[in-house]
Amino acid sequence: MTTHKIINANSAELTSVPDASVNLVVTSPPYPMIEMWDSLFCDEDPSITYDLNEGHGFAAFTKMHEILNRVWKECDRVLMDNGFVCVNIGDATRTLNGNFQMYPNHAYIINFFQALGYSVLPDIHWRKPSNSPNKFMGSGMYPAGAYVTYEHEYILVFRKGGKRAFSGASRKLRQKSAYFWEERNVWFSDLWEVKGTNQVIAASSITRDRNASYPFEIPFRLVNMYSAEGDTVLDPFVGLGTTNLACMVSNRNSIGIEIDAGIAALAIENIKKSPMQLNAIIDDRLMKHRSFVDGLPSEKQDKCYLNVHHDFKVKTKQEMEIQIEHVADVSADGNVVTCTYQ
Repeated sequence: MTTHKIINANSAELTSVPDASVNLVVTSPPYPMIEMWDSLFCDEDPSITYDLNEGHGFAAFTKMHEILNRVWKECDRVLMDNGFVCVNIGDATRTLNGNFQMYPNHAYIINFFQALGYSVLPDIHWRKPSNSPNKFMGSGMYPAGAYVTYEHEYILVFRKGGKRAFSGASRKLRQKSAYFWEERNVWFSDLWEVKGTNQVIAASSITRDRNASYPFEIPFRLVNMYSAEGDTVLDPFVGLGTTNLACMVSNRNSIGIEIDAGIAALAIENIKKSPMQLNAIIDDRLMKHRSFVDGLPSEKQDKCYLNVHHDFKVKTKQEMEIQIEHVADVSADGNVVTCTYQ
């Protein structure tokens, strides 16, 4: 059984989350110096409005990150030793007082976690191909005035302390939670090509024009890469609950924090999926693996191992104990959704 909570709160004060109770943080925060997020940052620190109006770009940029830093400190408090933090962030480009420049959000966050004593692990570039025919901005065909079009974001990965040790029952859960060989080859590449997702919110109570939810595939991969079955995953900027949904189909517990009461209410409704909807995702994963094995030449299939839980072949011994359980039931009580598995 797993539980999935949506809490309407400011993530800078996670009073409802105990110390060292979370195994993994997966999130995509508001991006400093991206205009759609200005009002959120300005509400937290009104002096940012003055800085933006006066063209003090890096002063505003620094203050926005100071707001995020309070959240990162709370994440550090609730994260267990040997836990991971995965942050999806994009750098910003903006023109203030006629001066165009980039604001390196990813670099600021890396420096902050490094100062906290975290190990900075290799990051992932999430490439978001643009449908626009214009692959440059600025002065057209003339040199020395154009700049490149940004089509990627970063997924930063940090580890608190040393490597996590597994023994006894936790070792069995780790084996059960393994991923497939072909998934490993894609997931642990430093370049992901996943189509972006915009979700329009048509509700008068919502204070944002839209919710910048990332696609399900992003948290789904990260949850499976950096946690084991039964772990607890926190998303301090949960939006519509995409990270919670990734945990529901992965047999992990989850906590999502959303500062906007209207969006939090939508998130609660959004994660009340039926077992059939959740199992469709699980079945798709299993089908893709079977298709992968079926596509191997016969001589390579003969060298595969047997996964007895699912009665299909796998490439490596480490995949023999994978057991992906289906969702048997989903029930809701207020802001908490509970899943049972079979």
